Amino acid sequence: MLLCRLAAPEPNYIANQDMHLLRLFAFAVSLIVLAALVSANAQANSDNPPTTNALEALLFKRLANAPDEKSGRSVEGEIWNYWFDLSPTAEIRAFLDAGRERREAYDYETAEENLDKVVELAPDYHEGYNQRAFVRFLRENYQGSLTDLERTLELQPNHFGALSGLYHILRIQNRPEAALNALQEAVKLHPWIQERHGLPEHMWPDSFRAIHNPGQEI
Repeated sequence: MLLCRLAAPEPNYIANQDMHLLRLFAFAVSLIVLAALVSANAQANSDNPPTTNALEALLFKRLANAPDEKSGRSVEGEIWNYWFDLSPTAEIRAFLDAGRERREAYDYETAEENLDKVVELAPDYHEGYNQRAFVRFLRENYQGSLTDLERTLELQPNHFGALSGLYHILRIQNRPEAALNALQEAVKLHPWIQERHGLPEHMWPDSFRAIHNPGQEI
């Protein structure tokens, strides 16, 4: 009888063991719930991947508010790099870079051939058209350049580079009103764009007036 009493666990011991098991069970359940939540969140992020719109909006906001030309040029460079980095594949980026390199070497024919490849492989990538438009402009193929610029702006309406290119071509085509309208749109986006000097004061956007005073050398 004494042995039985020694071998039998005390009631408090049993209660403590039960409580320990309950705590372990609760912890296991919480881990399962947490894992389910993480999985659901990952699935949601997979279904709705983050877009580049927020980054682009931030860059253009910084550009519009650039207080001086140095700042404006710096942000402009960031935007150009951002656009180049949108190349859909490494192969397309290689053709794009080759086209730009050949243009800078004044080998306009080879430059255009490389940019033809960009447009062929990525017909919805705006920078292929814009870079080819520049080369076509340098080759004095103004109508071909105009077509590429219009396509660029269909794909990327905020492309200040394409708008400034449009300004130059429309001037060559003796369409001054349309040229100034294109430049005005470019200045709204980029108040420090190189061609800003060609915009008459009466066409200055409000955002431009906030930076440049009337009569000031711009």
